[in-house]
Amino acid sequence: QVQLVESGGGLVQAGGSLRLSCVISRRTSSGYARGWFRQAPGKEREFVPSIANTIWRYGRTYYADSVKGRFTISRDDAKNTVYLQMNSLKPEDTAVYYCAARPESYSDSVGSYNSVGFYNYWGQGTQVTVSS
Repeated sequence: QVQLVESGGGLVQAGGSLRLSCVISRRTSSGYARGWFRQAPGKEREFVPSIANTIWRYGRTYYADSVKGRFTISRDDAKNTVYLQMNSLKPEDTAVYYCAARPESYSDSVGSYNSVGFYNYWGQGTQVTVSS
């Protein structure tokens, strides 16, 4: 059973920074696409950024327009960990943040990386609250 464990959430003032981490319980994770999503109260879960597998898609990254230039996704496959560095945080970034993973196949479309349904595995979520 694959498990994802997030950490790093908390309370921060607007303009501040946080770094989220997500560890996957696999011996090797380089073949997995990894993503971050968030869900605010009363809203649907939405895509934040994703990072492709590092074997044949070379860890390419994709971002939601709302976080481009402020958030950075990265991965360390030696630690089976993906990170989300969040800078210049805004109150509207307040949400529960979830990490997600999928063992990629050659037939997967990169256009699917922003879809909740693309991912097989999810973490339990970590709360990020940005005060104004």
